[in-house]
Amino acid sequence: MPVRQPSKPRARRPAAEARPYHHGDLRRVLIDAALQLAAEGAEVSVREAARRAAVSPGAPFRHFPTRDALMAAAAEEAQRRFRAEIETALAQAPVADPLARFRAFGLAYLRWAMRNPAHFEIISTGRYFAHGSSPELTRDNAELVALTERMLTDAAEQGLLRSADLKRVQIAGRALVYGFARMNLDGHFPRWGVEESEIERMAEGVLDLFIAGITKA
Repeated sequence: MPVRQPSKPRARRPAAEARPYHHGDLRRVLIDAALQLAAEGAEVSVREAARRAAVSPGAPFRHFPTRDALMAAAAEEAQRRFRAEIETALAQAPVADPLARFRAFGLAYLRWAMRNPAHFEIISTGRYFAHGSSPELTRDNAELVALTERMLTDAAEQGLLRSADLKRVQIAGRALVYGFARMNLDGHFPRWGVEESEIERMAEGVLDLFIAGITKA
């Protein structure tokens, strides 16, 4: 009977080392997950964003230690997309016509808000987090306000406006686009007899009516 050779002891494996994350840009994936959750009307949390990203619950916390940090990053991303929409619209508007540029700005605002209602909600309300906690959002909003102010100042200098109170005109314009976008988000238009397919056309008509009202005859 053959003698059985003693088995060699197995080499001990070294202790497991921390492996780098191979999902790609985890931060970007988590932001996209948060935006998607908001778009679905679901509760946004770091853990749920991790689940959507198919990573362990603890993985996101190196990037976003709190829900507020995640929501601030999501809002900043939504704001960047909004800003890109504005810049694209202004690039196609005549440089020498401030009211045409003002219209292009307002229409881009409305179209983006209507096509991205959850993103609009994130950047326009305090439902998700305190906007003042994001210096980037604060700075970008200030730049957009300054941009509309310059357009109206140029229009006033060209003698195009009825009113010399530019601040009032500016706030009225803001109230118009924000209010229209909010009405759409809250589902008000059906009760006003406006079908979903007509809302963008209605937005354009309302904006034109406002601009006609602030322009000298």
